[in-house]
Amino acid sequence: MTAPSPSPVGRNQSSSLRRALTVLEHIRDHAGPGRGISLTRLADELGINKSTVLRLTAPLMEADLLVRDRETGWFRLGHGTLRLGQAYLSSLDLRTVATEPLRLLQHAVGETCHLVVYEPPDVVYIDKVENETNVRMASRVGSRIPAYRTAVGKAILAWLGQEEFRVVVDAGMPPITPHTTTDPQLLRVELDRVRRRGYAIDDRENEPEVRCVAAPVFDHTDAAVGAVSVSGLTTRMTPARVRQVGPMVVRTGLDISHILGSSRALDTDSH
Repeated sequence: MTAPSPSPVGRNQSSSLRRALTVLEHIRDHAGPGRGISLTRLADELGINKSTVLRLTAPLMEADLLVRDRETGWFRLGHGTLRLGQAYLSSLDLRTVATEPLRLLQHAVGETCHLVVYEPPDVVYIDKVENETNVRMASRVGSRIPAYRTAVGKAILAWLGQEEFRVVVDAGMPPITPHTTTDPQLLRVELDRVRRRGYAIDDRENEPEVRCVAAPVFDHTDAAVGAVSVSGLTTRMTPARVRQVGPMVVRTGLDISHILGSSRALDTDSH
């Protein structure tokens, strides 16, 4: 028995919904700050007549997703969009959001991948995906490690301010391996390098035979709240491999940031 075909009414409603969402997205992306966008401009830029624009925007205004200025007649986003955004953000959990991107990254690189959050002066590991055939890393979910000696920590610190940097330094920077950075000024220089490069490197600073590459995760305020990383033994994670994996980690961090509502991923995609 074949399924019934959608009715003409259903198809028309679906088409109208898509067109209304197109109008909403256009206003979101092109309305001037504090002013909105005129009916004429909307019709011209979308290639539809004014009466159709008015018909499509009517239910959006009823839902407070759009408002129309009484004096100018210009359209702008309504407070309903803010309520939707707040509801969306309150439903997000970083570990849940990052699950699929983190596993895709692990599958692509074949090394152990981590997700951390920042709890000054430490990073806390909240997820870990590893290749069962490789030597396991010492890290474990729930463990805390000082930010100064990890790639994930430096990936976050690079985007925080001077006050946060001082908290980490004041907590102490003792050497854990012969390669651990213990000089605050050298750490500051390294953080500048991280910002320019986009990713951080832990070159045997936390574990003697392990290199790690990490990139930040930004929330809807564009604040660095976490980081993702790829870790492996130095025999596999050579400097050349680090340069290859680095951009992949950055992309994963931006993918997660985009889901969290950060504009940084959008800025990167536009270049």
